[in-house]
Amino acid sequence: MRLVFAGTPEVALPSLRALLASDRHEVVAVVTRPDAPAGRGRHLVRSPVGALADEHGVEVLTPVKASDPAFLDRLRELEPDACPVVAYGALLRQAALDIPPQGWINLHFSILPAWRGAAPVQAAIRHGDEITGASTFRIVRELDAGPVFGVLTEPIRADDTAGTLLDRLAEAGAGLLVSTLDGIEDGTLRAVEQPGDGTSYASKISTEDARLDFTAPAIAVDRLARAVTPDPGAWAEFRGERIKLGPVKRVVADALPPGELRVERKRVLVGTATDPVALGEVQAPGKKRMAATDWARGARVEPGERLK
Repeated sequence: MRLVFAGTPEVALPSLRALLASDRHEVVAVVTRPDAPAGRGRHLVRSPVGALADEHGVEVLTPVKASDPAFLDRLRELEPDACPVVAYGALLRQAALDIPPQGWINLHFSILPAWRGAAPVQAAIRHGDEITGASTFRIVRELDAGPVFGVLTEPIRADDTAGTLLDRLAEAGAGLLVSTLDGIEDGTLRAVEQPGDGTSYASKISTEDARLDFTAPAIAVDRLARAVTPDPGAWAEFRGERIKLGPVKRVVADALPPGELRVERKRVLVGTATDPVALGEVQAPGKKRMAATDWARGARVEPGERLK
C-alpha cells in the first residue's frame, strides 16, 4: 500500500523504520510537527521522524495544523491508501481522516479501551497495572475510541520507568503496526469495536504532577517517580529549591516522618506514610545528576531536614 506516515518523537522511529524496510508497503511521505527551537542557541531542529525521513529521501510535510488547506491538498495528491500514526501529537480533523480509503491507523500504547489519551504508559505504571500493551485502531473523531485491529501485551516490571517500558512497546508495536497494515491490504483483518466498559483516560502529565508527595505511602511514591521518568522527571523541594529526583527504591527500615531525610553510609532514606524509600539519583539546581549519597555529602544534609 501507499502510506503517509504521521509521527513526531523518537518513540515513533521503530515503526517508521519497519515500514521503510517493508517490501509490501511504500512510504511516500511523512507528516510530523513543525521544526522546533532546541538547545542553548534555540536553533530550529527537525523532529526525530522528520530527520529519519530526510535520511531516506522521503518527503516531509510539517503543517502547523492538520486542517491546513495546503496540507490537505498535498495529501490528496499523494493518494495514500492508509496513513499509519505513532505519536503524531496533533489533532486530526475529519477532512484529513476522510482522505485515505483505509483510514488513519494508530498505534497506541495501551490495551484499549484502557488508558486512552496522551500518557497511557505513565498512567499504567502510576496506577500499579501489572500488564499493559499496545493496540492498533482506526482513528475516529472521538479520542482513541476507534475500532481495534490488533493488540499485544507486555508485563510491567517492578523497576520499569515510563522510558524503559515505552522503549519495549515501541519496538514490539512496530511489528504489530506492520502486520496490521499487511492484514488490511490482504483483506484478512477486520477492526472490532471497543467494548463499552473498562474505559479509562490518561491525560498529559505536567511538571506539577511530577512532584513527589512523601505524605503518600511508599508504593505510591515509587510508582509516581517511575511513571514520570524520564519526562517530565520527578522532583521535590529542599531548602526552598527544586531538586530533580530519579526513581526511588522501596526499603524496609525504621520509620521516618514523611519527607524527613536520613543519610546513611551507602544510602539516603526519605520518610513516607509507610516505609521509607531510598533515593536514587539527585540533581540539584545548576549541578549534574549524581548518586544520592554524593548529593547528601555535598549539601551537608542535617538531621531532621526534609524534602517537601
